[in-house]
Amino acid sequence: MFSTVKFGGNLCRLRKSADTSQSELALKLGVSIEEISRYELGESFPDVTMLARIAQTLGTTTEELIGAGEPTPGELQILNGVANGTEVGAHGIEDITGVAPLLRPSVLEKLVRSFSAHGIDISYVVKLAEYLNDQSVISLLEEASPDKLNEELLGKFVPLLDERSKSAILQRILDGELDYHFIRVLLPYASYYIDSQVEAAVVEGALPWDALDIMREALEERRELNRDK
Repeated sequence: MFSTVKFGGNLCRLRKSADTSQSELALKLGVSIEEISRYELGESFPDVTMLARIAQTLGTTTEELIGAGEPTPGELQILNGVANGTEVGAHGIEDITGVAPLLRPSVLEKLVRSFSAHGIDISYVVKLAEYLNDQSVISLLEEASPDKLNEELLGKFVPLLDERSKSAILQRILDGELDYHFIRVLLPYASYYIDSQVEAAVVEGALPWDALDIMREALEERRELNRDK
């Protein structure tokens, strides 16, 4: 997996070998000296589209520059492609997840669209939720295998989603694709209109009656969350 610390250490060595000061590099890149320092310490990472200019300034290639961070072959291909503005094809979800924090949402969404999500481990959806817009998350969720989904995983990305996305999750519960116990995690972060959907589903027989007990517990947690705001 790509290491920003190793990348930063190599960036520092390359800069010194090129007899370039942090100030000179900062000026050429249009960033502050402090930002260059954070890059070299591994505390921050430059915009991926800036890597080509860094490599050119220091007399190296983007592939060699990125390679110092010890990426997987897939991660290297993704970062190198984005850095040079070339087409980035489909990759394994592990590689996409590994570089997700380094990519703009628009770039990441293109990668996700190029990836066939059928049967994807749902834990990867959780990891990507922080970096993607809601619709992209839901698209992944719709194709993901729910086998490994548990309340802990669901609880990590539900607070990040909008109401439309939460409704999509509820629909999967009502359709029997997800365990109805997951409403315990969903409802504290959902709007009140979803409550009536759960009640109606119980009356119609789509959910068992004990779903109402689960809903009451969830509503109490919602009240506590609202009091804390």
